[in-house]
Amino acid sequence: MTGHPTQQASSRRTRLTRKILIDLSVMTVIGVVLAMIGPFGSSSQPMGVRLPIWIGFAWLGYTMYSPMGYMVERLSKALQLPSWGLYIAATLIATIPMAIAVWCIGFLPDAPRMPTPSEALAAYVNVLVIGASITVLFILIERGNRVPEANHVEAEAAAEPMPEPTPGPRFLDRLPPELGSELLALEMEDHYVRAHTALGSDLVLLRMRDAVAELDGVDGEQIHRSWWVARGAVEDVKRDGRNVRLVLEGGLEAPVSRSNVAVLKEAGWF
Repeated sequence: MTGHPTQQASSRRTRLTRKILIDLSVMTVIGVVLAMIGPFGSSSQPMGVRLPIWIGFAWLGYTMYSPMGYMVERLSKALQLPSWGLYIAATLIATIPMAIAVWCIGFLPDAPRMPTPSEALAAYVNVLVIGASITVLFILIERGNRVPEANHVEAEAAAEPMPEPTPGPRFLDRLPPELGSELLALEMEDHYVRAHTALGSDLVLLRMRDAVAELDGVDGEQIHRSWWVARGAVEDVKRDGRNVRLVLEGGLEAPVSRSNVAVLKEAGWF
């Protein structure tokens, strides 16, 4: 994957730009709907005032709540915590600056005053209700998008002649089904090997050399005494003097032993 870093960066930027445009379009529709409903006493204002205000709030909320998905994904993998719990915590935290912004904007063009405790709580709850609802909506949309993609792949597979099944790497049989089969790396931890996949990680009671021996057919290398990395999982390379680290999918970093730097470089890893 490191052979064309410019193309990879361009592709990521294109996907990110497309996602932002789609998300902002959805938020604009939500802003229009909220303007038509006129919640929290805003129905007394004319539509010409409500519409730009609610669309502006929707866009502002997107900038404050949208980073949650990235942070939840990173923390869920790093800390092995359920994503739903992290989403709840992230929503509660992100609502604080959003509630402050909504309170201040409500006083424009005059300077905002300090709210009383009851006013602060009411403003926080009002923003939380909308923010949490939109967050749930985006989670459902994202999960719903995955289903048609999966069905499309299954339909294509069903339309083609089924090839004879070939046995996969034996090591993958040791992993729980919820981790999938997209192996990113193996990390040695005492007498265990931690298997990192695109869906999470888990410990396997096995020596590193035995685990590597069970990875027949997987394009990868043992880059360090404690690390084996799948070649397709590498997204970037970090250098600090003579120290080299491979950056994998999801932000995971694996050190490269100095004796393997020249070997990997010659093999075209970086």
